[in-house]
Amino acid sequence: MALTTPVWDPGQYLRHAGHRARPFVDLLARVPDLPDLPGSPPRIADLGCGPGNVTVLLADRWPTARITGYDNSAEMLDAATVAHAGPTPGGGRLDFAVADARTWTPPEPYDLLLSNATLQWVPDHLHAFPRWIGALAAGGTFAFQVPGNFDAPSHRLMRELAGSPRWRSRLTDTLRHDDAVHSPAVYLEALTGLGCAADVWETTYLHLLTGEDPVLDWVKGTGLRPVLTALGDDPGARDAFVDEYRAALREAYPATAHGTVFPFRRVFAVARKGGEA
Repeated sequence: MALTTPVWDPGQYLRHAGHRARPFVDLLARVPDLPDLPGSPPRIADLGCGPGNVTVLLADRWPTARITGYDNSAEMLDAATVAHAGPTPGGGRLDFAVADARTWTPPEPYDLLLSNATLQWVPDHLHAFPRWIGALAAGGTFAFQVPGNFDAPSHRLMRELAGSPRWRSRLTDTLRHDDAVHSPAVYLEALTGLGCAADVWETTYLHLLTGEDPVLDWVKGTGLRPVLTALGDDPGARDAFVDEYRAALREAYPATAHGTVFPFRRVFAVARKGGEA
């Protein structure tokens, strides 16, 4: 299925930066220490770095490392470069480069290849694991997290609306389906089958969002981007779709006196090549 390639809006994405960063922090906490030898600082890749707001946390953990954030969005890379590129206080360096995770082959060995909330945009991403893990340095780590909420109302209602008689002719094959990511067991089997020691788990976060229509505001920065892109040349149609979707989300995620609860399941994996995760 040929999915619509979304146009990204860094500002919209960063509106919920605190909530979005938490899974990255939890993933990073399970990544083992990397070798940091004189003259051979750790080499790290962040595949799907977005605006770089969490990539910079890698420099906090490994201040001497050479870190490259990769993304295929010019808008995201521009924001990341302006805000975060350059030397780090520990003598390392953080830079950003264009790469499409669907076709990317590591150009050199990495001690850590990390991907945060990106692989759900990569069809058949399991088939890339041998290529990516094969490029790791001995004892290197491959770590990722992906949203596991494609059967949640936020995504199910979006797909149902896009497939309704009013919209299906314009939005066919625009959105990902509930098989965009795999179960933790599938990832565990794939990673151990490639000779890695793997730690795979899942967490459901209960984000308490504030403001008017906060779930809609959240998905405008991520899951709704393909629809907004596909209807971008017709503002009337775009607004009509958003209005229908807004009404459905209000019913699915009612506001309370303290905010709107947005459950969000995520799947995590940390795999160490030829070692213990």
